[in-house]
Amino acid sequence: MRKCPSIHVLTIALALAATPAVAEGLFSGNWYLTLGGSGISAPTFEGSKDRKFFFSPIISVGRGGAPRFSSRNDNPSFAIYDTDVLRAGVVGKFVPGRDADTDDALRGLSEVKWGGEVGAFADLYMTDYLRARAEIRQGFRAHDGLVADVALDAFTDMAPDLRVSAGPRMSYATSGYTEAYYGVNATESAASGLSQYDPEGGITSYGAGGAITWDATDKLQVSAFTEYKRLAGPVADSSLVQERGSKNQLMFGLSASYKFGVSFD
Repeated sequence: MRKCPSIHVLTIALALAATPAVAEGLFSGNWYLTLGGSGISAPTFEGSKDRKFFFSPIISVGRGGAPRFSSRNDNPSFAIYDTDVLRAGVVGKFVPGRDADTDDALRGLSEVKWGGEVGAFADLYMTDYLRARAEIRQGFRAHDGLVADVALDAFTDMAPDLRVSAGPRMSYATSGYTEAYYGVNATESAASGLSQYDPEGGITSYGAGGAITWDATDKLQVSAFTEYKRLAGPVADSSLVQERGSKNQLMFGLSASYKFGVSFD
């Protein structure tokens, strides 16, 4: 089981935001911090036909009360603008390394170093039961591509403390990402036996996910979730996926999180 140090993304975001000129106005009022984690069963790497179990953190910071809806797909984020209708701010994601020890299917391919992605997010609460979220993130160290995720979730309360949610998802990436994870150059082809492949950017996956969330207390939340993803475009066409993996990706898991409240005058 591996742990992802995504908390560093929030530290950077806070440091950038808290300049002397704006700190007083930016941090005044009521704020919340949500911390937790998820235990997830998922493909060993995106495109693999084998599975693994791993841990993923839950980290979210915002002004006012907690958002009306959040998803386990949401990467660690810091909301600079936060209203009942729109939340927007900075977002980050830790990207683990990948090599032949990760999965036998990767033998002969170059190592992808651990790194991260940093960018912006926006949540739009279109109605009392519908939220759209978009994230766009620039990669560093692991890859130098641009990655974008879009999701739409419908949610309803089956009981005062029980919520059901579901909706579609889609991801896009530039060639800097697809080349790092799905490209196979001549040297790698000779070492791995995979066909050479030079991917471009494009839509990399689409699918849907759902969750059942229980508010055990006013601060503690527990959730069971699942998601199906179909790889597409430059990812689905990769010889790594075609010859050693699968386009169909299914994950499921359990999560728990705790919300802390703090007020600044």
